[in-house]
Amino acid sequence: MLAATRAEELRALIAYHNQLYHQQDAPEISDVEYDELVRELKQIELDYPELVTEDSPSQQVGFTPSDLFTPVEHLTPMMSLDNAMSFEELAAWGKRLERYIDTNVEYSCELKMDGLAVSLVYTDGHLTRAATRGDGRVGEDITLNVLQIKGVPHRLKDAPPLVEARGEIYMPVSSFKQLNEEQMLRGERIFANPRNAAAGSLRQKDPQITASRNLSFFAYQLAQAPVNFKDHAETLAYLREQGLPVNPTSKILHSLSEVYDFCQHWQVNRHSNDYEIDGVVVKINDLAQRQELGFTSKAPRWAVAFKFPPEERNTLLKDIMVSIGRSGKATPFAVLEPVFVGGSTVRLATLHNQDQVALKDVRPGDVVIVRKAGDVIPEVVGPVLSKRPEGLPPWEFPKNCPECGGELSRSEGESDTFCTSAECPKQLEQRIVHFASRGCMDIENLGERTVQLFRQLELLRDIGDIYNLDYDRIKLIEGFGEVSINNLRSGIEASKQRPLSNLLSGLGIRHLGATGARVLAKGMHHLDNILRASVDEIGSVEGIGTVIAQSVHEFFQHEDNRQLIERLRSAGVNFEGPKASTLAQTLSGMSIVVTGTLENFSREGAEEAIKERGGKSPGSVSKKTHAVVLGEGPGAAKITKARDLKIPILNEQQFQQLLETGVIPEVSAGDGEGAVVG
Repeated sequence: MLAATRAEELRALIAYHNQLYHQQDAPEISDVEYDELVRELKQIELDYPELVTEDSPSQQVGFTPSDLFTPVEHLTPMMSLDNAMSFEELAAWGKRLERYIDTNVEYSCELKMDGLAVSLVYTDGHLTRAATRGDGRVGEDITLNVLQIKGVPHRLKDAPPLVEARGEIYMPVSSFKQLNEEQMLRGERIFANPRNAAAGSLRQKDPQITASRNLSFFAYQLAQAPVNFKDHAETLAYLREQGLPVNPTSKILHSLSEVYDFCQHWQVNRHSNDYEIDGVVVKINDLAQRQELGFTSKAPRWAVAFKFPPEERNTLLKDIMVSIGRSGKATPFAVLEPVFVGGSTVRLATLHNQDQVALKDVRPGDVVIVRKAGDVIPEVVGPVLSKRPEGLPPWEFPKNCPECGGELSRSEGESDTFCTSAECPKQLEQRIVHFASRGCMDIENLGERTVQLFRQLELLRDIGDIYNLDYDRIKLIEGFGEVSINNLRSGIEASKQRPLSNLLSGLGIRHLGATGARVLAKGMHHLDNILRASVDEIGSVEGIGTVIAQSVHEFFQHEDNRQLIERLRSAGVNFEGPKASTLAQTLSGMSIVVTGTLENFSREGAEEAIKERGGKSPGSVSKKTHAVVLGEGPGAAKITKARDLKIPILNEQQFQQLLETGVIPEVSAGDGEGAVVG
């Protein structure tokens, strides 16, 4: 029977991948591919009930605990959750609830952290045991390691006789990036994602390793309590009162349409916090209704996990090639068997540099893990070693530029490799493309393909030629009619009036990014002032460091670059920067952080309004922050930190009052009137 054979294959595959994921922290397939295996097995067992076995993964929760840690039995089972992947599946879950309850329903919605579920048992207020989920009944005793995590209190505020809190241990994204950078410097393996890093850090025999990894914790469930509560919201409030961190984005909603909107909001904004989420957990708020609903063999009927689309998939690495950028930087990239991930089909992915290729040891012919998070450029995380063909040779970085044949050189202590040929055609092409791009001179109708074509026809040699194009010759090119030529001409003319900061960005000065260009343009007021300035004078502009100052000065000392500037001057390109602010410096010495969307300011506009009045507007909250301005859809991590540090949180009206007076309105520290979170 084909169904029986396939069910047996699936059980073996799922068991194998469970062991890799839960016990070895070394998964070979992405979460979505694992879910697809489980879904296929469940469907077969639904169609053929006689094929269901007691040891089937569909009947199990979690995994068998490893022998690294002492096994401990949970006070009550730690069950897994059923999944919903669409509004239809969410609605079907809601329909099933109607079999058991016919009264009004409130839903508690919480972000589904991508970490490790743990149980924390407090006896007389003291943390006496921490355990992993394990198989749902028996977990691993990881108490010594959990005691190293700063966010987990060792003692509860009121010293209740018995409390069991359940939650998620995770690694912040910033800590994950720092850890991988340190691993690379030591030549040690890098972690595929924050979840694997958290698992590898928590399941260590040496608690000091766990202590060094900057793990965090959010509580999401009160499993044992000293008093009876009416609803889930009350239990979260109790956990918070006792000193346990609870995610501030949780929300009580009154319909599945509202729940779905909440899920869609966080799917779009899933990377706005300093932690990874892979969905939203939806729970019935009323605890009496939960009692009525009860459990299936492995999951509560009163909760479901709405899963977001995958951001990791496996695919074939067909080749590794090298691209040459405008600075001559040689960057390896992966040519992939097309795969749908992160909401789009990915064919190419970055490999960053020579060291990363060597450390990840990815080779053409490997099956690799590809990750695409939001708008981030897709990257190859690493190979699936168990699927590597025997005898597959390592990839070697080329010695010569693939575009011009010039030597590729890497300076001592540098991670990047560069083409040393000043006449490399790819470098010249990419400088023009960069100059014309959005955020620089933003020249419409002069994209990469047009630049390539014009260079092939020798209409463009360098940036200066943009403002001296031979339109009579362009008329002879197929596809360039009167309308398209007029549009191109208009785009080029419009670019002459771009702000000085755009021009500085477009010139591609090493180390000078968009933010630095804005600061420099505002501080020096005119390009001629920058041309005449010394390194010290450039470096005296607030926000411009020594490295940037040196790089800017050197760029404008080159005769070729000075000649280019004069050609741009003759073409009528704007060299004037913003005038010095005439506004009262009401915020002098103050640091104001803006988070979320404001009604009357863009994010950049709000930050500029602060700076124009002498203040600073950094991207993160710290002890030096004087106030946080809160709009719609803010970063939860910033709000949490502001509350922890007791920093005033202002709404938009209070922000405008602050701009005018320089006086922070009287609000409770760590709270803002009208604040909207989540």
